Amino acid sequence: MKNTEFYPDDYDNFGRLRLPVLFWCILLLQARTWVLFVMAAASRQQGDTLLNLFYPDHDMFWLGLLPGIPAVAAFLLSGRRHFFSRLWALMRWLLVAAQAALLLWQPLLWLAGDPLSGIGVTLVMLDGFALWWLLSSRRLRACFQ
Repeated sequence: MKNTEFYPDDYDNFGRLRLPVLFWCILLLQARTWVLFVMAAASRQQGDTLLNLFYPDHDMFWLGLLPGIPAVAAFLLSGRRHFFSRLWALMRWLLVAAQAALLLWQPLLWLAGDPLSGIGVTLVMLDGFALWWLLSSRRLRACFQ
């Protein structure tokens, strides 16, 4: 019996492998500061309160935007990945590097004196899972080839 790695439903009408749903969730996880920025901009009156709740130190907010840049770029390129195939193939490794930076960032903040919180621990666990999945998913690897 022939073993196929992917089902026919995993392909779109043009024969390209569809990106997994978990990929989009990981993009949101990586771009969490960008999502917060958009939410704060959309709610003008409560925007400053929302930013102060998650980022009391405004310098950390601007630093938090940096690891989300590859996720935003991947989101923008995903619809036209066949036009930018070399850049798209590189994008997987940029996402892995950004995820590794996010995974290391929170423990470094704890070592610098930030209090240990449930949200921080949850984010570290989610970042660890996301990094593992970005590196181990065969379907995602095939989407970037």
